[in-house]
Amino acid sequence: MRWYDRLYVGEKAKKHRYEIIQAVREGRGLGYYVLTLSSNGKNLLDLYPAVTLKQPYYKEQELLIVGVAADYEDAVRLSGRIVKQVYDKTGGFDISGFLFGEV
Repeated sequence: MRWYDRLYVGEKAKKHRYEIIQAVREGRGLGYYVLTLSSNGKNLLDLYPAVTLKQPYYKEQELLIVGVAADYEDAVRLSGRIVKQVYDKTGGFDISGFLFGEV
């Protein structure tokens, strides 16, 4: 599990972002959500309940966490905010390219 340098944080999560990040790192992120780059070419972002990252499958994956949210609603709004920002600045939906300065 890797973390994006300029991590996006949901509105509800802003006050407790450091606590949320620590909880996710320690595998006790019950109730929190993380946003990652899409695991396939059909999606823009993937949203996961942070607690699922404790499962063996996800421990083996090299996920890049680009955002954290306090709950599902916060995660959905955050993903919309990221997609809108990418579209407004690039006119497209290449989130990975945008995040790494390739677009």
